[in-house]
Amino acid sequence: MKKLTSRIDKERLLLGIAAPVLAVVAALVVTALVILATGKNPAPAFSDMVTYGFASDSQVAILNKATTYYLAGISVAIGFRMNLFNIGVDGQYRLAAFFAAALGATLTVPGWLAIPIILICAMATGAVWAAIAGVLKVTRGVSEVISTIMLNAIATAVIAYLLQPGKLATLQQGGTVVATKPLPSAAHFFSIDTGAAGVLDGFIVVAVIVGIAYWFVLGRTRFGYDLRTVGQSESAAAASGVSVKKMVATSMIISGAVAGLIGMPTLLNDSYQYSSDFPTGVGFTGIAIALLGRNNPVGIALGALLWGFLERTTGHLEFQGYDKEILGVIQGVIVLCVVIAYEVVRRYGLKRQQQRVGAELAAQAAATTKKQEVA
Repeated sequence: MKKLTSRIDKERLLLGIAAPVLAVVAALVVTALVILATGKNPAPAFSDMVTYGFASDSQVAILNKATTYYLAGISVAIGFRMNLFNIGVDGQYRLAAFFAAALGATLTVPGWLAIPIILICAMATGAVWAAIAGVLKVTRGVSEVISTIMLNAIATAVIAYLLQPGKLATLQQGGTVVATKPLPSAAHFFSIDTGAAGVLDGFIVVAVIVGIAYWFVLGRTRFGYDLRTVGQSESAAAASGVSVKKMVATSMIISGAVAGLIGMPTLLNDSYQYSSDFPTGVGFTGIAIALLGRNNPVGIALGALLWGFLERTTGHLEFQGYDKEILGVIQGVIVLCVVIAYEVVRRYGLKRQQQRVGAELAAQAAATTKKQEVA
């Protein structure tokens, strides 16, 4: 029995690894064909990506990008575990970063107090914005996909209205940039100077803490069990006494709160203000990373590192004469292959499980028949 359990665990582990590996390999094959179609050799391109990507300065840059992407992936994954598609992460994080920047610029308190206030403001803003979609879903049955898409547009309009001179922004850099007032130096998050490799954002520590909290709450608490149960079967969860509506609203709020942290590495470790060129689209990247990581905190971390690696290295390929659209091709193909690979692996795993159950039932039937014959 022990050997059987050990074998099943190994098989499940292999199946879990097979899907993302299969997706990445398929993406590389398709990308190689695309590069060949442009009349260039893909081998030097891939070799250059590996060489440049593993340089010390690139590793630091990739970790900084992955910090933001990891938080985005965790935020989306919280909704996915509840079978919710929180497509509004992008609007939630941008609105949170904007208000956090505007508030932080007015603070005159010490850094040990200013930074928590900024983080709380960002998380609260993201949570409130996501709660709108949660409340609409549980009270009116509005699809979270539709409501969050509309909320993204509203968030963009709100930021555009308030990000103007005379409101919550000022003209800077000779009147060419509109941005919130810079954060005071006390509100700057710590960073790690790695020498020639560059500066590593200290917010990576917060991202690790968020990942551990995600793993512990969803995998080791009653709340996490109820959340996963609702995501798998609302009727079964309701029959066991779980309030489905409450869990839906709560998971959206938590997802929004984590989304509020997405812009903090940029705000507290890089720009120190919110301007019109603040990164956008990170929330949609989080969807791809959550899919690639199968909503697992370790898998999401690997997906975030892969995404950071691709952005860093394909940007370098443009200077080597390759088309800049290669990045979009690789990313798009990876997402498509992930969906296909997971479905193929899921069906194979289900087939293997059915075969094992059939074999066990046949063995039990044979043993019962043998006992009856002996009797």
